[in-house]
Amino acid sequence: MTDTQAPATENVTTEVVDGVLVVTIDRPEARNAINTATAVEIGAAMDRLDDDPTLVAGVLTGAGGTFCAGMDLKAFLAGEKPSIPGRGFAGIVEGPPAKPIIAAIEGYALAGGFEIALACDMIVAAEDAKFGLPEVKRGLVAAGGGLMRLPERVPYHLAMEWSLTGELVPATRAHEVGFVNRLTPKGGALDAALELGRAIAQNGPLAVRATKRVIVESPGWTREEMFDKQREITLPVRESEDAREGATAFKEKRAPQWKAR
Repeated sequence: MTDTQAPATENVTTEVVDGVLVVTIDRPEARNAINTATAVEIGAAMDRLDDDPTLVAGVLTGAGGTFCAGMDLKAFLAGEKPSIPGRGFAGIVEGPPAKPIIAAIEGYALAGGFEIALACDMIVAAEDAKFGLPEVKRGLVAAGGGLMRLPERVPYHLAMEWSLTGELVPATRAHEVGFVNRLTPKGGALDAALELGRAIAQNGPLAVRATKRVIVESPGWTREEMFDKQREITLPVRESEDAREGATAFKEKRAPQWKAR
């Protein structure tokens, strides 16, 4: 669990829908910018997603027609730090959840908001949404993981262009280059993200978590060790009750009843 002493507030709301934890940054008056309390609450939601065996996936979104404008500058000037131990900025960028999480983007995902989206595993965006790392326009550097994750998600030259110009990137363009999984009409991002989350949540919880882990960790494995590393993660799933249930349900032509064990 995240260790922090920030006071409890109501900057983030959560809802469970069919095994999917929907986490909403609820500071529309501040364009969902991140202060300390909001980072603490997002981090707590990520802990809940990881710790609750009935949850298989998550969706992260913003209230009021925008995703997130990044760090709350007023809070920063007042001495707040918009990060928490273990999970970093916004309670997610340094320690994303072990389970899959989908960003549902309406409006703007700028600066730290873009970096929050990059910390997610999939992105669903409204067709009029916009992304951007404008820090260089203010003489700053995007240090919330954006410069490290963006080249993993789009071609090198595009990552350079987007990062060095600081210009806004339309969701339509982001979808063209494969950065956005699904593009929706304005106002439709959350519903489409939930559709994707539900599709994931129908599958075996242990298998889903292990699958994400292999995809995330395998780029750092050498060719000599990669199958041994993969076995360490996948063998316990193969030997689980859920694996036997999946095979039995297939044989009996029924929906599986997962137990996450």
